Amino acid sequence: MSRQFQHAGLIPLLLLSACSLWPQYERPVVAVPEAFKQANAVNGWKVSQPGDTALRTAWWESYEDAQLNTLVTQALAANQNLLLAEANYRRASALSSANRAPLWPTITANGSASRAKRSTNAIRVGSSPILETYNLGLNASWEPDLWGRIRKQIESGDASLQAANADVEVAKLSIVANLLQAYFQLRVLDTQLVLLDDTLKALERSRQLTLNRYRAGVATKTDVNQADALHKNTQVTATDTRLQRAQTEHAIALLLGKSPAEVTIAANPYQMQAPLALPAIPASLPAALLERRPDIAAAEHRVAAANADIGVAKTAYFPSLNLTAGLGYQSNTLSNLISSPSRVWSIGPLVALNVFDGGLRKAQTQSAIASYDATVAQYRQTVLGAFQEVEDQLVAISLLTEEAEFQQAAVKAASDALQESTNRYKAGTLDYLNVITWQTNTLNNQRNQIAIHGRRLQASVALVSAIGGGWNANHSAETITPSKGESHDTTR
Repeated sequence: MSRQFQHAGLIPLLLLSACSLWPQYERPVVAVPEAFKQANAVNGWKVSQPGDTALRTAWWESYEDAQLNTLVTQALAANQNLLLAEANYRRASALSSANRAPLWPTITANGSASRAKRSTNAIRVGSSPILETYNLGLNASWEPDLWGRIRKQIESGDASLQAANADVEVAKLSIVANLLQAYFQLRVLDTQLVLLDDTLKALERSRQLTLNRYRAGVATKTDVNQADALHKNTQVTATDTRLQRAQTEHAIALLLGKSPAEVTIAANPYQMQAPLALPAIPASLPAALLERRPDIAAAEHRVAAANADIGVAKTAYFPSLNLTAGLGYQSNTLSNLISSPSRVWSIGPLVALNVFDGGLRKAQTQSAIASYDATVAQYRQTVLGAFQEVEDQLVAISLLTEEAEFQQAAVKAASDALQESTNRYKAGTLDYLNVITWQTNTLNNQRNQIAIHGRRLQASVALVSAIGGGWNANHSAETITPSKGESHDTTR
């Protein structure tokens, strides 16, 4: 066998060895529980059917609040974080396209004209010292992807593009969830202000009654001072609540992509007499989160990109092959440049192998492997964090439902005690300190009831966010409902 055929036989072996260096991507293993620990705490939480493919719906509409729906539409159109994520996606898309460019030859056109004077001492006698040169041609070069470097770059770019696309969904989900949280808090503060305004009116009547009794000689100056102090303290609380409302409205403006001066949201307090109807939420097994949550998808795509980058780094150990060709015209006169005698051409391969680089390739490969390990750790942390978020909100929805019932009973008991103490004070059988005590107690219990109302709404939003977003209206999966059949609040 000739030496040429022996060398040719090495090429398939080199190709096979290069392919064996490419790490095949596999999803990182994460210990996934069979069921959520707090699943039984919420009535109706059962296994959902697989195949949830169209989950990014307008889930916020389930809260049946027209004002909220309008705000979400504005946020999704102008939020700067979302625009940033979309710009990053377009950049990733352009880079993904750029990674495919090396699959094709590079063709360049060139032309030049030069005129130079040579030394008369360096030319033959009688020759002109003026030298004119004209060139016109095309050059082509192409690097065959023998070792898969370009393919791995494409694979990495495509995975990064998918991660950027998932980041857009992450941004949307985060923006909507944060907006709903802030909006519900705004309505809670509106409800608190209504309560405080009503309380201030009642305290003013009580203060006036005490002042009249003092003037009649049946109440003490201490009673009047206590009434004044409670009235002023309640005014302080109302003022602080208005401050919180203003700052919450400013936070909503930021989510809408506007300045605070551009956003004014009308007061929309809750009616606390009717039961709170939280939207039913589709349930799922923990494993379903791996398919539903966009942040988990983004983390996994980054693992795939880092895996491909290892392959790119390893191909640096193999020689590079470039095929080049040129065709054109060259002449010392412009008049006969485009002619057969002026035609020039070249063709040939260029093989290059890095013999010594001071450990650069080894360091780059180790860096790629370390980056892969980092993305795997980040992926697993994201998955574990998702499990925790779901567990947290499941138990929150369950216990806050119970808490709301206890708090309603506490409000009723405090209100009854206040009414009784007020009647006894008017009859002169009880001092005013007892009335103040129950006025304070009743106000605190009513404020707690409103706060629990808001926390239940926010927990439901957090659970939707934790399971990865919305769902189809006709989805066949089981749904989550509060563990108790009835509450005493409302979202309207």
